[in-house]
Order: sequence, then C-alpha cells, then structure tokens
Amino acid sequence: MSIDFHFAWQTLIDGWPLFGYGIAMTLTFAIVGTVAGLIIGLLLGAIRSLEIDPLDSSSIKALKKFGRGLTSFYVWIFRGTPMMVQAVFLYYLLKPIFHWDGLTAGLIIISINTAAYMAEIIRSGIQAIDRGQYEGAKALGMTNGQTLFNIILPQAIKNSFPSIGNQLIVNIKDSCMLNAIAVTELYFQATSIAGSTMKYTEIYMLVAIMYLALTTIATFVLNTIEKKLNKTNKATTMDACA
Repeated sequence: MSIDFHFAWQTLIDGWPLFGYGIAMTLTFAIVGTVAGLIIGLLLGAIRSLEIDPLDSSSIKALKKFGRGLTSFYVWIFRGTPMMVQAVFLYYLLKPIFHWDGLTAGLIIISINTAAYMAEIIRSGIQAIDRGQYEGAKALGMTNGQTLFNIILPQAIKNSFPSIGNQLIVNIKDSCMLNAIAVTELYFQATSIAGSTMKYTEIYMLVAIMYLALTTIATFVLNTIEKKLNKTNKATTMDACA
C-alpha cells in the first residue's frame, strides 16, 4: 500500500480552514483544561496534603479527614476511568439540567479530569518541600493557611513545573477523546474529511504530523520557560548567599 503524498498535500491546502479550526479548538481545550485543572488541582492537592495536628480540635480533625477522603475519592474516580467515558457519561447525564453544548461540556470535563492529575502532582510537590520551612513559618507566627499559600504552594508549583507542562502535552493529545460528544477539535475534523474523501491513510498521516508539531512546539516553549525559571532560582540563591 502506497501513500498518495500529492493528494495529502492538496487536501491540506484545500481543507486548511477545517484543519485550522480543529487545531485552534484542540489548543483551546488543552490550555483551558490545563490552567483550570491546575487551579482546581491546587485546592485538591492542598486538601490532600493536610496533616492532622494533635492540637487540632475534634471537629477540625474530622473536617480534615473528610476533606482528604473526599478528594482521594475524586482523584480515584477521575484517574481510574477514561476521559472519553467520563465525557459521554457526564454530557448526557447533566444535559437535561444544564442544557449545555459539546463545547461547554468538553471544557468542563477536560478541566475536572486534569484536576485529578494536577492534585497528585501538587501533592507530591508539597511533600517534597523540607519540613524545616513549615517550622520556620510557625516560628514567624504564620498560620497554616498563610504558610500553605505564601510559602509552600508557590514552591510546589515551581518544583512541579515539568510535570505540569507534561500534562499540557497530554491534554493536546487527549482532547481528541472529546469527539465522542461531537466536539469539533482536530481529530473530529480529520474524521469528517477522511469520511468524505475515503483516503484514511493520507488524512490521518496529516493529523499525526499536526499533533506532533503541536506537541513539539509546546515542549519547546515549556522547556524555555523552565530554563528561565531555573536561571531565576540560581540568581536568587546567589543573591541570598552573598
């Protein structure tokens, strides 16, 4: 079986408005899902990292246990089931209530799915921080909330940046699962074009190249940001030592 490269090139030119729209939608889902998922994941990760202090009252201890249990259940559900299944289930389950379209549902579903992974990323980032920083914050009279949001979480995000960036790459690829609820992202557009031309090999070759280009560009941008963050950290450390 041979690949008709001329047909593939001509299809790319003729179908670029459809491909371009699909790429824009894919990036929208990936970026919104990653940012919203990170925001939700910060809260979930912080709750999952709560430690029960012996000095806490019984009601505070019960509240912390409930929060940790609830967030653990959330992470278990959304990490343990495929996003495509989540999308179809939640879309049709909640459509009579919210009357939402595929775009709105897709943005919400990819965000809450990503949040489960972000929660674990943030939790591991928090646990990697030296315990001395908690003690130092307490010595300065800071509350647990002030310590968490002013000292711990900023460092956890910075330390977890490679994993957070990797989740963006994953979302670029996994957004194709939302075609199950008729979201017109890149894979959906490719399926439509392939179905009308019956040239599946050529069309999906183009789509594979597009996904590879998107993830390569995203990786380059993320690596550049990470290098700048590392340079800033080194400069800050040298200034502190001086």
